[in-house]
Amino acid sequence: MAAPADKFSRLAALRPTRPQTHRPPPLREPSEEDTLARLLGAGVSKNGFGEHLAVRNWFSTPEHTIPTPLALDVLSRTRDESLSRRTRAALSDPEKWLFLDTETTGLAGGTGTYAFLIGLAWWDAGGLQVEQLFMRDFGEEHSILCELAARIAERPVLVTFNGKTFDWPLLQSRFTMTRSIPVPKIAAHLDLLHPARALWKLRLGSVRLVELERHVLDPARLGWHREDDVISSLIPQYYFDYLRGGPPEPLTGIARHNQLDLRGLAALYGKIDGLLAAQAGVHEEADSRDLFGLSKFLRRKGEPERAHSACAQALDFGLPAEFRPRAQRELAQLAKQKGEHARAAELWQEIVSDPQDGAHACEQLAIYYERRAKDLSRAVEFAKLALINLRRARVQSRDRTAGANIASAEQKFMKRITRLQLRMNGSKKSSSEISMDEPSFLS
Repeated sequence: MAAPADKFSRLAALRPTRPQTHRPPPLREPSEEDTLARLLGAGVSKNGFGEHLAVRNWFSTPEHTIPTPLALDVLSRTRDESLSRRTRAALSDPEKWLFLDTETTGLAGGTGTYAFLIGLAWWDAGGLQVEQLFMRDFGEEHSILCELAARIAERPVLVTFNGKTFDWPLLQSRFTMTRSIPVPKIAAHLDLLHPARALWKLRLGSVRLVELERHVLDPARLGWHREDDVISSLIPQYYFDYLRGGPPEPLTGIARHNQLDLRGLAALYGKIDGLLAAQAGVHEEADSRDLFGLSKFLRRKGEPERAHSACAQALDFGLPAEFRPRAQRELAQLAKQKGEHARAAELWQEIVSDPQDGAHACEQLAIYYERRAKDLSRAVEFAKLALINLRRARVQSRDRTAGANIASAEQKFMKRITRLQLRMNGSKKSSSEISMDEPSFLS
C-alpha cells in the first residue's frame, strides 16, 4: 500500500502547472540617427502593426507593496456583488495588477486626442518594473496599442489615478478608432483618486498626485524627487513641437514625469493599503484630519466598526475646531447604528448650537427623548430649539432655494411639536398656538 506522502505527490504531479509570466519581447538597438531613442535610453519594439519606442526600468523597494486582503476587500467593495465575485480572483493576485498612466496630446480628451506615451508598471521580482511605450509619430499608434493590449491580457487589473475619468476612456476610444485592435477586457479598475480624496482632502485641499507625494508620501524614503519636473499643461505643446521638427530634448522630461507618476502611484497604493489594513488603535502617527477622512471612507464602504474607531481617534488626537462638529455628527450616527442610543444623544447635545448641524442634532435628540427616553417635554424642547435655529438661518440666508428648504423643515418641526404637545396635554391645539418660549435648558 502506497504511503500517504506518495499519494499526495502523485496528485500534485497531476495539477496543471502555473503559466509562466510573459516577458516583453526583446528590444532592438536604435539607429544612430534616432536621437530621441538615444536620449530616452529606449529600444525599438516591433510587432505586427509596426514599431515604437520602449523604455524599460526596474526599481527596488519601497514602491513594492504586496496588497493586504483586508485593504483589497475594502477598496474593491461594490454594490454589484456578482461583479465583486468575478473580479476577486484577479484582485487577490498582485501579479495581475497593472499600473497605468498616459501622456496625451490634449488634457480635455476627445476623439482627436492621442496617448503618445503609455506608461505601465507592475510588481516583479521584489520591485517595480516600469515600461513606457512611446510613439514617434501618429503612425505608430497601432503598434503601442497592440503592445498595451498584450500587457492587459496578462495583468487585467488596472490601477490608475483619475484613470476611470480620463486615461481609460481615452484609450478605449483610441482602440475603437483603430478598427483592428479590440478594446482589451479588464477584470477590475482601481482608481486611487477616490480613496485619496476621501483620506487627504480635508488636510491638503488639493489631492493632485504631486501634492500627495510631497505631503503624504515620504520623498526621502522613496529616494526620488520632482525638482525641475515638466509642467503638465506644456506636455502637449512639447510633443507637437517635436513632430514639427523641434528639439527632442524636452521629451526626456515628459518621460521622467511619467515614470515618477507611475512610481508615485505604486507608492500611494502602499500608503492607502497601510491605512486600510491597520487595525484599531494603530494610527498613532496619523494626522487627525486624515483619520476623520478615513472614517468617512470606511463608513461608505460598509465598515461601521472601523469607521467608528477612526472617527473617535480623530477627535481624541485634537481634530481642528472647524471639523469637530462634523466628526461628532459622524460619531453620533455610527453610535446610533450600533444601538448605543444614549451615547449618540450625548454626542448630539455637544453640537446643538452648531450653525451647520445644530438643527439636525436637535431633531435626533427630539426623536431620542420621544422614543427611547420617553421624556416628551425634553423632546418638545429640542424640537423648539431646532425651530429657533432654522428661523435664524432662514433670516440670514440669501439663497432662495436654501430658504425654501429651511421653510419646509420648519413646517416639519411645527408638526412634530404639535403632535408632541397633543400627547402631553391631551388637548387640541393648532400650530399657530404653539408656545415658542425659550427651551428650559437654555434658561
